[in-house]
Amino acid sequence: QVQLVESGGGLVQPGGSLRLSCAASGSIFSIYAMGWYRQAPGKQRELVAAITSGGSTNYADSVKGRFTISRDNAKNTVYLQMNSLKPEDTAVYYCNVVVVTPNTNEYDYWGQGTQVTVSS
Repeated sequence: QVQLVESGGGLVQPGGSLRLSCAASGSIFSIYAMGWYRQAPGKQRELVAAITSGGSTNYADSVKGRFTISRDNAKNTVYLQMNSLKPEDTAVYYCNVVVVTPNTNEYDYWGQGTQVTVSS
């Protein structure tokens, strides 16, 4: 089993910044990709940003230039630096990790979610 612990959410004013962290622990042979998704009330969960073990990144168009994803492979931790936050960024943010087993099977794991609220 793999456990994900998220931290860093909260309430911030428009234009402010927050940094989310997600640490993975447990039976981890290798992690292929780590990422962040979000879900606002009444909307579907959407990809915010993802990063592979090789460092390739992918961002939603709505956050490009404002958010930066990074990872510390030694700590199995992924970060999301969010700058210039907007009210429309308000959502529950979920960490996602794709773990690879020795026989190359891949499994998805999800964090419990952390609330990000952007409001004056």
